[in-house]
Amino acid sequence: MIVYEYPFNERIRTLLRLEDLYDKFKFFIQQEHAMQHHVALATIFDMLEVAGRADLKSDLLQELERQRQSLLGYRSNPNVEPETLDAILGELDSVSGALVAAQGKTGQNIRDNEWLMSIRGRTIIPGGACEFDLPSYFAWQKRSSEQRLTDIHAWFAPLAPLFDALALVLRLLRDSGGPVKLIANGGSYQQMLQGKVYQMLRLSLDESSGAIPEISANKYMLWVRFTTQGGDLKPKPLEEDVPFELTLCNF
Repeated sequence: MIVYEYPFNERIRTLLRLEDLYDKFKFFIQQEHAMQHHVALATIFDMLEVAGRADLKSDLLQELERQRQSLLGYRSNPNVEPETLDAILGELDSVSGALVAAQGKTGQNIRDNEWLMSIRGRTIIPGGACEFDLPSYFAWQKRSSEQRLTDIHAWFAPLAPLFDALALVLRLLRDSGGPVKLIANGGSYQQMLQGKVYQMLRLSLDESSGAIPEISANKYMLWVRFTTQGGDLKPKPLEEDVPFELTLCNF
């Protein structure tokens, strides 16, 4: 099964973009070559661009507290396991505490580093981080893999609480809905939402079907049109029935 996610608002869109960048960062930081570490560092710069919203940290803190208060209401529910509930509440408290303790604007430690900002300025230019443009950066890339990793981890460390909070919020959001099995007749599916507000939808389908969903949604209607693509050709509408699972997520 392959899962497609579609955000209903800009707030969730930002969180998903940051999650995607974090996944890329975690992959490249586990590698050893200098070129791979260059991508990891450039990904941190991309994170700063996306996370530049001043209210992102406060948004996450407010959402974590809202989730905490909501979960506290389940203590009297006999169908809820106390151990599981306490574990989630403990995780919420830990993540929130670390985010509160993170001082200053997101990524301020990088913005205050003139050397890193000079690298950031050059990486925007295609090929701008060549050895003749940034000899000091070229020398840094010639250091041992362990030294480069130590530096990158230190530069990323102040951002870690933000991404821990982001991961928890998205996990709770994804767990909020249950999948429903549906069929797109003739490759198309529509559903009226009657003005109900959702944060995100998740669409799962068999990867072997070759179907690619094109999703459009607002608070009134959800529309999915499936296409197919061969090689490097432009996707074309899929006219056959497509079975899939749909999950509508909301806090």
